[in-house]
Amino acid sequence: MIYHLKKQWLCILALLISNALFAQDKATLTVNLNKTNGKMNPVWAWFGYDEPNYTYMKDGKKLLTEIAALSSVPVYVRTHSLLVTGDGEAALKWGSTNAYTEDAQGNPIYNWAITDSIFDTYIKRGMKPLAQIGFMPQALSTHPDPYRHYWKPGDPYTDIITGWAYPPKDYDKWRNLVYEWVKHCVARYGKKEVESWYWEVWNEPNGHYWKGTPEEFLKMYDYAADGVKRALPTAKIGGNNIAGTRTEGSQKWVNDFIKHCISGTNYATGKKGAPLDALLFHAKGWPKSKDGVVQMDMSPQLQDINTGFKIAMSYPETKNLPLIIGESDPEGCAACGMATNPENAYRNGTLYSSYTAASFARKYLLADETQANFLGAVSWSFEFENQPWFYGFRDLATNGVDKPVLNVFRMFGMMKGSRIAVTGSDMYPLETILAKSVRDKADIGGLASFDKDDKTAAIMAWNYHDTDAPAPATELAITINNIPAKKATMSLYVIDKDNSNSYEVWKKMGSPQNPTTAQIAQLEAAGQLKRVSSEKVTISGNKLLVNLPLQRQAVALVKLEWK
Repeated sequence: MIYHLKKQWLCILALLISNALFAQDKATLTVNLNKTNGKMNPVWAWFGYDEPNYTYMKDGKKLLTEIAALSSVPVYVRTHSLLVTGDGEAALKWGSTNAYTEDAQGNPIYNWAITDSIFDTYIKRGMKPLAQIGFMPQALSTHPDPYRHYWKPGDPYTDIITGWAYPPKDYDKWRNLVYEWVKHCVARYGKKEVESWYWEVWNEPNGHYWKGTPEEFLKMYDYAADGVKRALPTAKIGGNNIAGTRTEGSQKWVNDFIKHCISGTNYATGKKGAPLDALLFHAKGWPKSKDGVVQMDMSPQLQDINTGFKIAMSYPETKNLPLIIGESDPEGCAACGMATNPENAYRNGTLYSSYTAASFARKYLLADETQANFLGAVSWSFEFENQPWFYGFRDLATNGVDKPVLNVFRMFGMMKGSRIAVTGSDMYPLETILAKSVRDKADIGGLASFDKDDKTAAIMAWNYHDTDAPAPATELAITINNIPAKKATMSLYVIDKDNSNSYEVWKKMGSPQNPTTAQIAQLEAAGQLKRVSSEKVTISGNKLLVNLPLQRQAVALVKLEWK
């Protein structure tokens, strides 16, 4: 009798545990198409990278073509080293254009061949430069030698800091270099085109990238801005691309820069203030690896953004300026692979894509909360030519094969019109992620858009967790309310272990470093965004319920179209 009672209680306990686990694997999202949060501005359509010479190489051109194609608006592209001296040879964390040299008498020699090749590649694809004015040509550097570095993953990061990071020895020559460059661009591409670009001076002067004083940076900025405005008074220029905006020291850099631009004495003109048409700063997360398991940390990145937005809103002169997050990423070094930095193992698979979806949704919310004029967030992620397959670089493609993360941007490209309110049973509040990222249960969240003119709606959903550990799939129920149609076509796109995922296919091949032509074709196909279903649906009472299983670290897009 006791045995049977024990057995019965064990069955009941097992049932209770089973039900509890099943409940944990269910979540809901609710979308109301008549509740608008604002415009679905394409803040994601900005990309950047360290190595400018990859731009016009084989895989660089291919990827830029794909990036341009995924967006209905022009994509902005930022790259370092556009004024660095050298022969144009591409290498990790290095690039050169040889735009400026001097003859034996110290007279300037301008050569725009390589910068033209870079900008031509963008313009031909309908893209636009976020043109970085930097770094210092060897002939202008106060410390010209050593200049060319040969950094590789595993070397100290500061090995990249050479003569290009120093102030100019002649500020008038520096100003004239910028003037001649902008004037040349106007002559080559036309005034209207160049007016649509953004120019910005340098990169992270509060970090390794600047070997001068804060005052020397302001002086360099003033002379560069004066050169830009002399060549094209209607050009848009900004700065100062500070790193780690959430920290006290970085905030001082930003505030001092803004105050100088508002009311400081201009080093180049002697007048009050300096041109400032956009404010730029950086935002980075902080992943770690423990016992072979990667754990992301979104909080530092969002805190950087929140701080930058709030600083801009604290000045009447900057609260309406376009704000550009000049680099916005899960961490800091794109060229540091997972072999030397095991925390970067997130980059090949779906953890990168789910992080991207969840973090961009919170960037929109931070802009809503602060009322900032959020123009764009540059994903510092491109591609690396002639490198090992799936080496763990922070890139969108490897050897011409798209990684899962690029498909999130393809999803973003399908979202336009108004940004719609989303609520969810398991969607983290903004303040929680700001404080501690996603450490407890998974973040089952959503981002939605509604375009009345195109008669479309799109709902992006993700199952994200900081810790890259196996977990059961979640049964997600999405309720879409106030659909202005009786019938629609519903398409479902998915990025997970089984879909839109070249990395998993590559691993199943045995992780070949010399894949065959047939294997490459298979990988290229697997790297595209996969539509897993498309069907006609009947909408009853202007409401639709969509049920779908969502794997851990998966991202899905439900798109509705009607006539």
